[in-house]
Amino acid sequence: MKVGVVLNPIAGGGWLKRHWPEVSASLRKHFGDFELRETQVTGDAERLALVLAASGFDLVIAAGGDGTASEVADGLLQAFAESGRTAELGLLPCGAGIDFARGLGLSDEVDLTLKRIAGAKARRIDAGRISYVDDHGALASRHFINIASLGLSGATDRAVNADKRKGNVSAKALFYWRTVWEFIRYRFQDVVITVDDGVPVEARVALVAVANGKFFGAGMMIAPDAELDDGQFDIVILRAAGKLKLIWDIRLLYGGRHRNHSAITILRGRKVVVEPLGDVQKNGALVDIDGESPGRIPATFEILPGALTLRY
Repeated sequence: MKVGVVLNPIAGGGWLKRHWPEVSASLRKHFGDFELRETQVTGDAERLALVLAASGFDLVIAAGGDGTASEVADGLLQAFAESGRTAELGLLPCGAGIDFARGLGLSDEVDLTLKRIAGAKARRIDAGRISYVDDHGALASRHFINIASLGLSGATDRAVNADKRKGNVSAKALFYWRTVWEFIRYRFQDVVITVDDGVPVEARVALVAVANGKFFGAGMMIAPDAELDDGQFDIVILRAAGKLKLIWDIRLLYGGRHRNHSAITILRGRKVVVEPLGDVQKNGALVDIDGESPGRIPATFEILPGALTLRY
């Protein structure tokens, strides 16, 4: 098996980079020779994974957080579309957000994780594709593997990623307090949500999560019933309600205990379109794509059944 590793050297406050001699030894123990590629800026992991897959690598391991894993998956899916080359995705999770790996039950111990990947049977899972408007006003699209969302989550992403404490404090604590703080400042937005060919629904929302996986926000089980291979999204809509009560009820998300909350609606579908209602600038909610916020709505989310091969 020809193995490539895409490493984000600043993930987890640089933990993998600082411990690279031990990580490298474990990789060689379980896989033999491998090739290492390091990212330098956002978007590098996507490009590096595409090149590795297109040049014949069988397995590409994303070493970093959710953003790195998502970019690597995006690159592998692009490589398949462009060259027909299929490479498997492996995860060595480390970072402020490792929610996709959390949903898979992966250990945070490097050698155990690599041993598990080496002995695992590959599994086909769904992926998502989102089309949105980027920060320059241009149309953009990319794949995601875990959860894409809009509203409070996009604002929280930007706050967390700009926080100088990132990597130095608990990811769960950082995401929780940033979520609460952004929610205090947040202005509910009016949107139109269309699922598949259903009747468009107008709603004032705090959050709309389009979920392939279960977790986001460093441990919030936003979609407790989501499955990676069922060919559908779980769509979680958090409607506008009293802020003080909603802030208190955020704790319910960590245990997936929000299904019957009065402000929550959960739908299922293969395609979701979310558009601003009325004033586009006022209601152009920020999007979140696997922990990054590169733009805003209008956005279209589409499921790609069995599009990605995952080894874990």
